[in-house]
Amino acid sequence: MNKKICIIGSGSWGVALGIHLAKLGHTIKMWSYKQEEADMINNERKCKFLPYAYIPKNIKCTTDFEEAIIGSEMILIVTPSKAVRETVSKFRKYVANQQVIICSKGFEKGTLYTLEQVVGEELPNSKIGSLSGPSHAEEVSMGIPTALVIASKHKEICENVQQTFMNEVLRIYTSTDVKGAELGGGLKNIIAFCAGVITGLDLGDNTFAALMTRGLSEMAKLTVKMGGKEKTIYGLTGLGDLIVTCLSNHSRNRRAGILIGQGKTIEEAKEEIGMTIEAIDNIEIAHELAYKYNIEMPIVNAIYDILYNNLSPRDAVFNLMTREKKEED
Repeated sequence: MNKKICIIGSGSWGVALGIHLAKLGHTIKMWSYKQEEADMINNERKCKFLPYAYIPKNIKCTTDFEEAIIGSEMILIVTPSKAVRETVSKFRKYVANQQVIICSKGFEKGTLYTLEQVVGEELPNSKIGSLSGPSHAEEVSMGIPTALVIASKHKEICENVQQTFMNEVLRIYTSTDVKGAELGGGLKNIIAFCAGVITGLDLGDNTFAALMTRGLSEMAKLTVKMGGKEKTIYGLTGLGDLIVTCLSNHSRNRRAGILIGQGKTIEEAKEEIGMTIEAIDNIEIAHELAYKYNIEMPIVNAIYDILYNNLSPRDAVFNLMTREKKEED
């Protein structure tokens, strides 16, 4: 059944989801922060972040929140994590009874909230879900088979997202563990950034495997402490997303980490990537969460020291390798 869907955000992931949903016959209204991006989508049927993708005619982009939201049945939030609260606060007056699906990954600086907590504060009367999992926008836009998870406390949201999104190239699983799904999606970007640093240092597969495995352990410890389920971290929204983000050059977090490993500064990395790097925005927050919940997260602490305390990447690796002896946990 055709549905009217609003997508807040015209970056690569928002456009990729829009393309998929439009191909299924849904009517898409997309909100963009920039008029030039809206014009490119409407007039050229292109997105500068997805140069090989064609945007179907049933996607219309606007810079007007009211035009994008009024009359929609579902709202997808696909903005950078640091902009979620500000963006939602600007459009909340147009929200009626639409289901709200968070498709961004990360945390809010200051409050240390997950995005579901942020949106829940701004839209207290809305039913909210979180869509996450191993998914490069480039591949979803091209119809490459992908599996995601919709996590929500509300059964009707899970069922509706499955019905709305699923076809032969996009499979949707359901979960009630919103906290676990969100933490997996936010923390894996940081480990992927570290994987990039390892690659930039020209270290080997052994190092890479150790980094991913121990990084997954850190993700699981913090998730459980914050009320999520360990099994969620070993599923699509944790391990699955970690694999795809650590291993692929589609990952801007990995690419940014490579530049840091090669000696570039944060600003140089941001300029070269040219897109939001969620890991850089969230490393400080993960470092604070580890301290708040008294969780040992040596990899997170090491990348924090590289970015903010002038620790060299090679010294960080040395420090991690020479920590005191311990049993694997």
